[in-house]
Amino acid sequence: MPPHLSADRPAAQPPGRGSVDALISQARRLKGDVDAVRRDTQSDGSDPQERWQRALCDLALHQLDDLDEHLGQLRDGPLPSPAATPPPPERDSLLSRVGSAEWNLLTDEASWSGELFQILGRDPAAAPLTLDELPSVVLDEDRRRLTAMVTDCLVDAKPIDGEFRIVRPDGEARTVHMMGEPVLDSDGSTSSMWAVLRDVSELRRSQRAVSETRDSLQRHRAHTEHRLAVELQEAVLPPWRGSLRLPHQGPQTLDLAARCLRSSTSAMIGGDWYDALELADGETLLSVGDLTGHGVAVASGMAALLGAVRGMAMAGTQPGQLMSWLNQLLDATVQPALGSAVCCRYRPDTRTLTWAQAGHPAPLLFRDGTGRRLIAPDGVLLGATPGAVYAQAEETLEVGDLLVLHTDGLVPGHNPVDSVNLLLDLGPRLGETDTAQDCVRLVVDEFGESEREGDACVLVARVTY
Repeated sequence: MPPHLSADRPAAQPPGRGSVDALISQARRLKGDVDAVRRDTQSDGSDPQERWQRALCDLALHQLDDLDEHLGQLRDGPLPSPAATPPPPERDSLLSRVGSAEWNLLTDEASWSGELFQILGRDPAAAPLTLDELPSVVLDEDRRRLTAMVTDCLVDAKPIDGEFRIVRPDGEARTVHMMGEPVLDSDGSTSSMWAVLRDVSELRRSQRAVSETRDSLQRHRAHTEHRLAVELQEAVLPPWRGSLRLPHQGPQTLDLAARCLRSSTSAMIGGDWYDALELADGETLLSVGDLTGHGVAVASGMAALLGAVRGMAMAGTQPGQLMSWLNQLLDATVQPALGSAVCCRYRPDTRTLTWAQAGHPAPLLFRDGTGRRLIAPDGVLLGATPGAVYAQAEETLEVGDLLVLHTDGLVPGHNPVDSVNLLLDLGPRLGETDTAQDCVRLVVDEFGESEREGDACVLVARVTY
């Protein structure tokens, strides 16, 4: 085949043999190192991360094999002419995967190397395909790509660098990478086109294996993180399910029920929580809150925050001061976060509710079938302002009153104001219920089936004595 040179470009000088030998030695040492790593990652295939590592090593070894043989070709120079060539190379060798061709535009003749006949699965005794005939062996969906590459090369003198899939006569599909340039005559017009075609089917298969194992590893990690976050959330939220009556000793003054609603668009667990706890002084702690973000780290932060709420409340800390200390706690964490919360202390002998909030929706109070939003005392988001001070408010409740605490997103698809109004509209129906659990069921039936972007919690407390 004549050399593929443009008329205005001199031939490149071959590299020195010694420098190529040094590169070959480096490539082979690197291949040995990668092979050692590959052997260390052998397993029974049950671990997604080990499968991904092994696939990456296989791909690297495949490419290093190709590099070794490419450098060998560079060192040894061009192969003898086809007439003096011994039997064709083995099918799985690199030499069998790289072929060359030149198409003469003046004589409409084509010249192929023996390797290209093997790549395309054609009889070496047959005539090479012309540029017009070449698309006949290409998959239908790739023919337009090949035609565009050849046209750009012949008309605009653009280099060819692209891939397409061919179908051999035996029906086997292969992926071929083609690189080529136009050959210019003395007046600058295109006289022919040369190309080097490489069978990259095995390389692409190795790359797909790496991609698939990486995706499997990511799914496995996401599943593991989701499971850990769910288990952590289940461990720290109140152990009671259904309804609860407090205090446990003496007259039971509060009937309680709660529910956590999961996101329908994300598998990640958020930082929403609810809590009800009988305190040492006979009062009852009611709280809901939300830590921004998703995943194990957020679930862990929520657990720490909820533990701090319980500890400070049990020690007698009032809601306003409790919020200030929670703010300091979040501000001092290694990974700063933002949170919102409502914290209430209920004193049963006077039916007094003392509460504070930190950038959170205020509790809703329903009485005789009519609801209203409690007037919120001042309080910014937790973790937003160092040294923030949180006010607190008091509300006197009556027997039969219904208190609803909730996190953002309980009513999906609506802004906070509309969400509160929709909840308040449930007042007459809530007034007809008998228990706090019935109230929670009503709220869930009304809003729980809607598509929600994040988790949400609702806590209902009914004054019974």
